[in-house]
Amino acid sequence: MSDSLKQEIEKRRTFAIISHPDAGKTTLTEKFLLYGGAINLAGSVKGRKAAKHAVSDWMEIEKERGISVTSSVLQFNYDGFCINILDTPGHQDFSEDTYRTLMAADSAVMVIDGSKGVEAQTIKLFKVCVMRGIPIFTFINKMDREAMDPFELMDQIENVLGIRTCPVNWPIGSGKNFKGVYDRNTKTISRFLAGDNGHKVETVEASLGDAGLDELITKEYHDILVDEIELLDGASDEFDLEKVRAGKLSPVFFGSALTNFGVETFLKHFLDMTTSPLPRTSDGEIVDPFSDEFSAFVFKIQANMNKAHRDRIAFMRICSGKFEAGMEVMHVQGGKKIRLAQPQQMMAQERKHVEEAYAGDIIGVFDPGIFSIGDTLYKGKNQVKFEGIPTFAPEHFARVRQVDTMKRKQFMKGITQIAQRVQFRFSKSLIQVWKKSLWALWGFCSLKYCSTGWRVNIM
Repeated sequence: MSDSLKQEIEKRRTFAIISHPDAGKTTLTEKFLLYGGAINLAGSVKGRKAAKHAVSDWMEIEKERGISVTSSVLQFNYDGFCINILDTPGHQDFSEDTYRTLMAADSAVMVIDGSKGVEAQTIKLFKVCVMRGIPIFTFINKMDREAMDPFELMDQIENVLGIRTCPVNWPIGSGKNFKGVYDRNTKTISRFLAGDNGHKVETVEASLGDAGLDELITKEYHDILVDEIELLDGASDEFDLEKVRAGKLSPVFFGSALTNFGVETFLKHFLDMTTSPLPRTSDGEIVDPFSDEFSAFVFKIQANMNKAHRDRIAFMRICSGKFEAGMEVMHVQGGKKIRLAQPQQMMAQERKHVEEAYAGDIIGVFDPGIFSIGDTLYKGKNQVKFEGIPTFAPEHFARVRQVDTMKRKQFMKGITQIAQRVQFRFSKSLIQVWKKSLWALWGFCSLKYCSTGWRVNIM
């Protein structure tokens, strides 16, 4: 292996962001992109007409409803690292898409609303992370609003999710009385300063018990902080990097994504604690990401990303080696060699042509209808076949009935596409999204809700 290839792979970090809806997952993603220089202005998840929407929420329904409907892939560079973020939907209607996307991640950032604690969808997504044994980093968000007691939040994470925690920093108050956070390692306080023109952060050295802190955070919160840090030092788990990387210990950070407080601190610690792309298993054997032989697997297929063309993009995670544009690879499930056409790297809906990519990267290639989720591609002497992506029982069903038998060909084409990429639950409010996912039926299907469920009429 060349030194250049090794260096490129070592600086890759690929992670997913998971949470219950409205915990601030997409807002946190926007702040990461802002620090990486990928965007110049952070968008709003629930913006007005004149406001800029979140980059990762590119579908119209995502902009209208302020929710993430489909997983977005975003890549940017920061502090010498090449970071691939998978922003996943939090709503249970789209959990299937999230489960699949987590298979492409090496670690996960779990966002928790400080006022609500651990919620139902967080528990489901956490179980998928545990199943894979990937490292989990916790960011407790919205501390600038009234929040639960931080010890109660730690207790919830440990008892409900079953993972030990180690707070890296500790909040000083919350809501209107939010003073900032205390860093347990550097013994410094990052003050949260609210003002008419936004929010500022001031970092000051803090010796607990020093009378000077009374002026900075008030005597009341100074006394509380001294007691809480003393309790943490004696009762909480010590930081152990090996346990973190084994998924047995979750470092916890406090902050506010909306006001950009604590986000950069979290990002820097996260990059220091995570590793380069992890090995994958192929038929019981380990596939080394630093191998010279290319391998990848398809974890998502997205249709209609470009309204002008009814395109299909297959998203694949590169697991080992180096990808080069136009290379011929073996498609294991198809049993033949194919040339990967139009390789692209993503920034949500935006894309750019790429000439090369490395293990850990996510790329999209044009799918003429030959790929399915879980397919493996490789180039080299040794055949690679990665373990299949787990499937989950759907929560809702629909009855699809063909009305016009003369349209059977189009009908079967549409049904096949549903089988390949079902990710939308059948609900009245989201039925238009479901229609868009059936581009093969688009233009000649009508949907009607009846006593037996949704009915598709082929016109």
